[in-house]
Amino acid sequence: MKNKTQAWISAARPRTLPLSISGILVGSAYAYLDIAFAKASYNVFDGPYNHIPVIYFNWWIPILALLTTLGFQILSNFANDYGDGVKGTDNDERIGPMRAIQSGIIKPPEMKRVMIITSVLTFLCAVALIYVSLGLEQLLISLFFLVLGIAAIWAAIKYTVGDNAYGYRGLGDVFVFIFFGPVSVMGIYFLITSVLDWSFILPSFTIGLLSVAVLNLNNMRDIESDKKSGKNTIPVKLGLKKSKRLHFTYLIIAFVSMMLFLWIQFIKSGSLELSVSYVLFLPILAFIPLLKHLLTVRSIASSILLDPELKKVALSTFLLAILSIVSVIVVS
Repeated sequence: MKNKTQAWISAARPRTLPLSISGILVGSAYAYLDIAFAKASYNVFDGPYNHIPVIYFNWWIPILALLTTLGFQILSNFANDYGDGVKGTDNDERIGPMRAIQSGIIKPPEMKRVMIITSVLTFLCAVALIYVSLGLEQLLISLFFLVLGIAAIWAAIKYTVGDNAYGYRGLGDVFVFIFFGPVSVMGIYFLITSVLDWSFILPSFTIGLLSVAVLNLNNMRDIESDKKSGKNTIPVKLGLKKSKRLHFTYLIIAFVSMMLFLWIQFIKSGSLELSVSYVLFLPILAFIPLLKHLLTVRSIASSILLDPELKKVALSTFLLAILSIVSVIVVS
């Protein structure tokens, strides 16, 4: 990093942003599909989509959701840089790109001010999202999502900041799964359709587990430096060998969950031509590079060599989201 502008861009970690919005893209895509089918079968008394009360897609909802999610992710990245920087976790032994505070270009008080500004802007985006989606008519549900937004801001900051940072106790995986998975996928689907469809727990598991897999890789990569700094991540607790097995488990469950969900979608689309319905399985192609990734992880003996694999899982997750959008466009 040569100057402050580059340091701030680096601190925002642009390469993490596609992963962060994958759940919003997936949930929005299938909400669009369900609304399209609901509109087409509006006069059908007992169809698979007659439970959806809306027959139009409000584009402002996914747009505001994307802005809010990006805000949460950038805030989390700033907080991570700040927390690990002031604790000394980011040191010369750490693998991966140099952090902003670690480099000395950005001072902790500067990062703290920007974190506060990012928190406020993200909160305002969240309020706008809730208002556009639910208005004032559904006050209790609006309050629930408002509390969820505040919890997301707290989670973004407390991952590494403070004496009781949950990332230092091996709880980061749980929060990443919850917010990147069910909250993201099921949350945006509900905000768009006003329906809580429990079948969407399946793609939410897929996105959540793939996101946790990225964090797991990151923690496996940093296992030695984290041990020395007292950051007790799951790989630190389990060791590299068991963490690899856990990584395999994450990806296998993610694949099975997505297959089950797409099969449900395939059955629901029974009125379509068979050749068109099969397009719904297009997102499964995103798991092909992940198969090669698993073989690579299995053969790697040194945690240092895991760094390039983070990008592969993150981009494969984003590819799954893009392929979901493409399949929905073709089918609808």
